[in-house]
Amino acid sequence: MTQAAPTTAQRSPDLSPSGSLLHNFRQELTQHPPFAQMTTSDVDYFLSHARQHYFAPEEILVEPVNGVVQQLFYIRQGAVTGTLGLAEQMGGAFEYEAGDLFPVSAAVAGRAVTATYRACADTFVLALPVSAMKSLAQRSPVFTEFLNLRTTKFLELSRKALQAAYASHSVAEQTLERALGELISTAPVTCSPDTPLRQALERMHKKRIGSMLVTDPAGAPVGILTRYDILGRITLAQVSLDAPISQVMVHPVLTLTTQNTAQDAALLMSRHGMRHVPVTRDGVAVGMVSERDLFAMQKQSLKNVSSAIRSAPDVATLKSIALDIRRLARSLLGQGVQARQLTALISHLNDVLTGQLLKLKADEHGIDLNRLCWLCLGSEGRDEQTIATDQDNALILPNDTSDESREAIRAFAKEVNLALDACGYPLCHGGIMAGEAACCLTLDEWRERFRLWIEQGSPQDLLNASIYFDFRALAGDKQLAATLRQEVMQAARITPRFHKQMALNALTRSAPLNWRGAVDTDDQGTVDLKLQGTAIFVDAARLYSLAHGIDETNTRKRLEAVGPLMNLADTEYGAWVGGFEFLQILRLRIQLESQVLPDGPNRIVVATLNDIDRRILRESFRVARQLQQRLQLDYQR
Repeated sequence: MTQAAPTTAQRSPDLSPSGSLLHNFRQELTQHPPFAQMTTSDVDYFLSHARQHYFAPEEILVEPVNGVVQQLFYIRQGAVTGTLGLAEQMGGAFEYEAGDLFPVSAAVAGRAVTATYRACADTFVLALPVSAMKSLAQRSPVFTEFLNLRTTKFLELSRKALQAAYASHSVAEQTLERALGELISTAPVTCSPDTPLRQALERMHKKRIGSMLVTDPAGAPVGILTRYDILGRITLAQVSLDAPISQVMVHPVLTLTTQNTAQDAALLMSRHGMRHVPVTRDGVAVGMVSERDLFAMQKQSLKNVSSAIRSAPDVATLKSIALDIRRLARSLLGQGVQARQLTALISHLNDVLTGQLLKLKADEHGIDLNRLCWLCLGSEGRDEQTIATDQDNALILPNDTSDESREAIRAFAKEVNLALDACGYPLCHGGIMAGEAACCLTLDEWRERFRLWIEQGSPQDLLNASIYFDFRALAGDKQLAATLRQEVMQAARITPRFHKQMALNALTRSAPLNWRGAVDTDDQGTVDLKLQGTAIFVDAARLYSLAHGIDETNTRKRLEAVGPLMNLADTEYGAWVGGFEFLQILRLRIQLESQVLPDGPNRIVVATLNDIDRRILRESFRVARQLQQRLQLDYQR
């Protein structure tokens, strides 16, 4: 080990790159973000203002005693590890490698670093003075965005690379990420509520449109009449064509704004069986988006798949249609749909399929679905299902349910569980299924079970029970679930012991980073993206939301809701969300590409990742570890 040399604050700067090296340096930098997206002149500005330094192994680049950071470092060769201070006390180091910039946060904030940065190999860096960094940020929006939204920017670059890779598989010409304001090109055809039906229908026929939007004097939508409503609401009902359209229009009308996306419209259409969605700006109707607009070139659409599921007459048909969910997910992944939207779409279609199975089996068994409540648990309860997922579900029964009725309901639930298994949703290895006695309970029995978990549960108890706290009503009497949810939220919020036990449970897992801060793989070079990654975010989000009384089950929504309540900067909890969603999309890619390893659908060979994805994977794990460090500070004192 060599003796540590003086820090950069004490040593004389080396010479700037010579003219002959400038071209080579430029080529080198433009292999990495943000330089790959910057103009040539801005990259040259960085190079002309930077100085090159060499650091031997164990030599310090910058440490807290140096005071306010004076330089931003770019690693050309070698690696740097941040240790000591908070980093070492709270669970490890973090490593930067060739192509990385550091310490970004401290340089931007104008503060000292909180860790000591040492070279862990022969290391060459380009050091840019903070004053030059600020000047470059003023002239380069790309550089500014990278400094302020580093994790988000990495995610965007990864998503673009993924979209390019899947472009040949995409069957749609337009992305569901587009805002509805970009899709509408003409004003909607509208009429007032007192317009005679004859006049409204003549206008629809003349303009060859499938809907008439009814608006008030200010232009706000108050109702809609589509050609699919004419038979039932006018012809068969024998309504006079002289009657006002307000007599037969569908109201209130469901709308979206110009800021919503095409994906939002697709989901709304699927959930409500709609074919037209009015688009508003500041409450005034400015356009109409139809199913044809969204999926004109797409062979499979969310609406088509969900419609096929809802009309399926038997389990065999549903088994066949379930394959379309995977195909649609692959298509949407190729369009660049983000993790939160893609997992929500998958969960929604799984909900639709489960709902249809419940109807089919309830009819066979003579079960009244209105006398029970079917619950989704775990990832489905959180609207975060990936393709490779087993089933976690339960039932709430009314307190007056007889033993005979309970057995009949359990028999029905077991058949639903088996049918879900046949459709590609494996039986839960832990037996957390509605057909099991422990998951088919009355409301009072569930109340007692949650009370014991909250008041007396050990970390091991809560390890097994944690997915129950993500329950969501899917079908039946949803008021049963609403009543239980309200009581559970109240009890969980006011029980500090429960918070600490949940924290102990959440800290049993750790991000796969070694003592240097590099990704720590197993002997096969793999990591488990679920157990070592997304589960960390899920556990922390669940705990913080329950402790703050937030009635959400979705991990992203939980993190976004608790951040402001914890007085955190939006960049901090935004990094939590970004890290979680990157790991989610990486899991989906593995599963959709059929690259599942023998020991699990969530394991990935790290060496197979491209440069951007490998960097953001390491960054996501680092964010996960920081989130756990906050849990330790909040609940282990």
